[in-house]
Amino acid sequence: MFYNRWGTLRAGVKNVMLELRDITVTVTEGTEATILKDINLELEKNKIYVMTGPNGGGKSSIAKTIMGIYQPSKGKLFLDGVDITDKSITERARMGIGYAFQTPPRFKGLKVRELLTLAAGREDINEQCDLLFDVGLCAQDYLDREINASFSGGELKRIEIATLLARNLKVAVFDEPEAGIDLWSFQKLTETFAQLHEKYDLTLVIISHQERILRLADQVIVVSEGRISDITSRDNILAEIERIDSDCLCRRDCIKGEILSAECDR
Repeated sequence: MFYNRWGTLRAGVKNVMLELRDITVTVTEGTEATILKDINLELEKNKIYVMTGPNGGGKSSIAKTIMGIYQPSKGKLFLDGVDITDKSITERARMGIGYAFQTPPRFKGLKVRELLTLAAGREDINEQCDLLFDVGLCAQDYLDREINASFSGGELKRIEIATLLARNLKVAVFDEPEAGIDLWSFQKLTETFAQLHEKYDLTLVIISHQERILRLADQVIVVSEGRISDITSRDNILAEIERIDSDCLCRRDCIKGEILSAECDR
């Protein structure tokens, strides 16, 4: 077998599910700007990748390029060995790529069962019950419930995951899934990701800053200034976080006072 410098299998070897090769993305919004520069990335089958880094560094731009929302000005994308560079969002979705936004849409007027039927392209009550169970929801309580403002952020996130699973995806991308949900829902969400990894043959890409999600990663991808600055293990990244926290006087003081959400300005 042949490996690249990050220790993952080279393109062309069957274990690589998604490859971004020399990807550069330039957008024009008033003025022209290059938001991604020479991105090279290989993602293996049935692995969890957590993408992290400073805000505005390019994480969401990589996710949107994978989904086809952004088109590269240079480079190629391959899904399971097939060139998808010129494929549309719809074509990529049909080929097995799913994207979950930070804020899931509310499909007013649709019931959960109807949304799952649309996602799967068929109505199978047993399958829908299994999907809801897999994301930690009771089918009896949710199948005939209309998706409206009564749903919490955590419920919406898990229903969105169920719709992605209904499509039998190869790659699922989650953009900051913890955004806007409470601590309890966040804990259940991380448990759901771990269970999906065990049950489904699926490559998961999760954009997150949260330590609990970083702990799920097979590999951590650090993105900064439109480039991949590092690809490392979860142990290495967690050790670095612990080192930074131990050096931070304000964080140590906050932890002593049981204030765990403080940001260090060092």
